[in-house]
Amino acid sequence: MSTMTYPYQGKYVEGLLAEGKIQGLAEGKIQGRAEAVLEVLEFRGLMVSDEVRRRITSCHDLDVLRGCFRRAITAESVDDVFG
Repeated sequence: MSTMTYPYQGKYVEGLLAEGKIQGLAEGKIQGRAEAVLEVLEFRGLMVSDEVRRRITSCHDLDVLRGCFRRAITAESVDDVFG
């Protein structure tokens, strides 16, 4: 049994595939940044409640997460991260 491949799928399908790939990459960056914020907080010994964890992981704005990450490095409490 053999499978067939189609080297040309059309511009429409190529565009859909590219959009999905780009969206997947963006979602991966966002998820990675949220995990980094949590890791820094936990490494620094700051208590991360379920509510804070949910707030960080539900954020889909990469710029907001970048700010949280930077503040997490020097924050004296978890509340300082959301400044």
